[in-house]
Amino acid sequence: MATIYDVSLRAGVSLATVSRVINKNSNVSDKTRQKVLDAMAELDYRPNTIAQSLASNVSNSVGVLVSQLDGPYYGPMMAEIEAALRAQNKHVIIAVGHSDAAVEQDSVEFLLSRGCDALILDVEAVSDDYLVQLSQRSVPIVLINRYIQAMEPRCIYLNNELGGYLATRHLVDLGHRNIAYISGPKNKHDAMERLVGHQRALAEGGLVFDPALYIEGDYKEEGGEAGMLALLQTGKQFTAVVCANDQMASGAIAVCLQRGLVIPRDLSVIGYDNIPYAKYISPKLTTVNNPIHEMGKMAALWVLRHVYADDQTQVNNVFEPELVVRGSAIRAVN
Repeated sequence: MATIYDVSLRAGVSLATVSRVINKNSNVSDKTRQKVLDAMAELDYRPNTIAQSLASNVSNSVGVLVSQLDGPYYGPMMAEIEAALRAQNKHVIIAVGHSDAAVEQDSVEFLLSRGCDALILDVEAVSDDYLVQLSQRSVPIVLINRYIQAMEPRCIYLNNELGGYLATRHLVDLGHRNIAYISGPKNKHDAMERLVGHQRALAEGGLVFDPALYIEGDYKEEGGEAGMLALLQTGKQFTAVVCANDQMASGAIAVCLQRGLVIPRDLSVIGYDNIPYAKYISPKLTTVNNPIHEMGKMAALWVLRHVYADDQTQVNNVFEPELVVRGSAIRAVN
């Protein structure tokens, strides 16, 4: 197996020069860089990243833990994280937590065992206490889409309570008085924050939260379908429904179409997240913009600033949701 010394001899340059080429240091002429690259190719030499990380105590890798890999929500977030880190010659190692506390903790330990320089965590099931204790260990962590007061500088999060408020307030302003709600799972922090915002908007509009018009969903299309079926089976009258994400909104709309209901004439529907297909379904979905891709990028920039000493990087910790008005919600008919 070829070594860095062999490359040095074949290229006729110093070990330091070979090291600069391997580490993509710009302080090498194009001609010399090419000589080194040619020598590496001829010798089939590949840098030993494990040995490099042991010597420098830096692996140039960042662990990313997400709740799931499927669906239209996490892909844009991970793409932005990977792109921002790759631009600075850093690499990502991805693990999945499946919204299970034991799996999330196991995944954290796996990423730490791989020698990651930092961890970017989108976790839902582990406790605040666990994360606070984790933040006190030697490997820096940053949280996406979760706020813990004791870790505030390490949190990149959306004001989900405001987002829930904006969705329901829009319906209240349109004159709706009987508004149903399909929430995300109760064990998810963002779901409960959105529900609190929904309840605040009802209270401000002089309306009472009706538990019979509340259904717990699962953030998936099937949960929206089941939630809408359950609401229709109550026999209670409602003219609008807020769904805690766009995927459930699409499932709810599908049930309405199967039952012969016309959206928004018979029922106004609002979603949350503003995922790409929200503007392509018919009618186009009124929703709340959740800039998860921007939060992913910001988490990567946090790592670059606080772990790799990129002082030019500016970090914004808090993102504000915005209502995106389209065609799925209209004024209530008196």
